[in-house]
Amino acid sequence: MTLTLDEKFEKAYKFVQNQPKEGPFQPSQDRKLEYYKYYKQATEGDVSTARPGMFDFVGKAKWDAHKSVEGVSKEEAKKKYIELLLADLEQIADKSGLEQVIADLKA
Repeated sequence: MTLTLDEKFEKAYKFVQNQPKEGPFQPSQDRKLEYYKYYKQATEGDVSTARPGMFDFVGKAKWDAHKSVEGVSKEEAKKKYIELLLADLEQIADKSGLEQVIADLKA
């Protein structure tokens, strides 16, 4: 059964959120911001809040990341999120247990 774009996005999001800290999936901080910006764009659309203050480094990084994809459609952001995850999963040497996730997201 082929999943819809929304179903694939939800599956990808849950996969990213539910990974153990010691598991094989360990994205860098920069990669986490990429996931974040596409998630926010896919679920909320363009950024609609003011940029956080100068001492909120994490908030500013997240805001800047989200702002960088302004104008990208929600559908395109979902596709980009899924593509990021597939690219990261392809880099994992031991894919045992990941085959079904990869197959579902590629279908």
